[in-house]
Amino acid sequence: MKRIVILSLLAYFFLNCSGTKNNATRVDNPTTQNDTVRIANDEIEYEIIVIEPGFNSWLASRAMPRNYYSQSYLEARNQVWVMEFNSRVLQPMRFDPNLYMMTIDYQRGIDYGYEVNYLLYYYLVYFQLNYNQKLGGFPARI
Repeated sequence: MKRIVILSLLAYFFLNCSGTKNNATRVDNPTTQNDTVRIANDEIEYEIIVIEPGFNSWLASRAMPRNYYSQSYLEARNQVWVMEFNSRVLQPMRFDPNLYMMTIDYQRGIDYGYEVNYLLYYYLVYFQLNYNQKLGGFPARI
C-alpha cells in the first residue's frame, strides 16, 4: 500500500492507495466538528484528508469552482510548490519546522485525479496566504 503523508501546523494530508475500486468520487461533509475534509477518488485509489481549523470555510468561500482550472494547471502548480515545500522541510534551521514538518510524496507522472489535485492546490494556496509563505514559481492566488 502506497501512502503519502503531508504535515503542516495542524494540517494532515493523507494520500494513500485503497484496496477497493469504485467509480464514485465522494466528498465528506466539510462542516464536521473537527473541520476535516476528505476527498476520495476510488477509481484511481488515492485520497486526501485535510485537518486544519478554518480551511473548510476558507475553501467553501474563496476557492474557484471545480473545473475552473484544468487538471494540468493544478498539477503544474502542485509540482512546483510541493518541490519547494519539501526543500524547506529539509532545512529546519532556515525554515520554521512547525510549518514544514514532513515532506509531501507527490510524484510527477502519477495521475492523482482532479479532486486530489484540486484540494492539494487549494491547501497550498491557503497555506501560503494564511502563514505568509511564498513557495515560489507561481504566486498563490485564488
